[in-house]
Amino acid sequence: MALLTPIRGVTTLALAFMANLTLTSFAFGQALPKIGVPEQGKMGFQPASSTVAVQAQALEGLVMWIITAITIFVCLLMLYVIVRFNAKRNPVPAKFTHNTPVEILWTLVPVLVLVFIGSFSLPALFDQVEIPPADVTVKVTGNQWYWSYAYPDADVAFDSVMLEKKDLVAAGYAESDYLLAVDNAMVVPVNKVIKVEMTGADVIHAWAVPAFAVMHSAVPGRLGETWFKATQEGVYFGQCTSLCGQGHAYMPIAVKVVSDAAYAAWLEQAKGGNYELASN
Repeated sequence: MALLTPIRGVTTLALAFMANLTLTSFAFGQALPKIGVPEQGKMGFQPASSTVAVQAQALEGLVMWIITAITIFVCLLMLYVIVRFNAKRNPVPAKFTHNTPVEILWTLVPVLVLVFIGSFSLPALFDQVEIPPADVTVKVTGNQWYWSYAYPDADVAFDSVMLEKKDLVAAGYAESDYLLAVDNAMVVPVNKVIKVEMTGADVIHAWAVPAFAVMHSAVPGRLGETWFKATQEGVYFGQCTSLCGQGHAYMPIAVKVVSDAAYAAWLEQAKGGNYELASN
């Protein structure tokens, strides 16, 4: 593991550079932008808004370039073989069955390609599963069909239920946010390590926020762990991604990433039972 540390540092910087992430700052009191929201007619990833998401999306881009290059090479090679070795140009077929240099080449090159990909993917994988010292710990419990959040270090706990259409505007959301917005969002500070402890109260659920590249199963009787470090203030949406029953489609996830000052103010409100952010 120690031998991987220098490699992980270099590859993390390389993946971050490839992602070309743009950071935006918002002061307390301003409306939070909706960053992690699906857009009609769009394809691809949501904006990479955590350190893990930066690496994951950059790695996907790297692999896609490699796959494209290999596909083009194989197609060109097949075209060459079709033209060069067809029956018209070679009426008498060759009798050999082996070519040692070619066999060594087609074994060695894929190995080198996999080693190259592994030099980026393994450090990224270790960064995903190794949880650094947490600044904030949140326990998330999946229920049929809503989420419960608890901040054990701050003595704050609340349920998060999907908003009905009639309540969206009053809560500061647009009507297009139906099936995404909730009454009480999970609130975390920006640029802080958030440790998420996960469990289920009844059946298996899954807590997923695409913009953070986070997805973890909430299994009854087990306590799972994941983490993220959000790099942009805003409102991010997610969904339960494990089929959990009749109300599976109606237990969305909303995470508000705010400044340190806004988070401290929200904690004071939450301790008094008012979970909504003042700037919402």
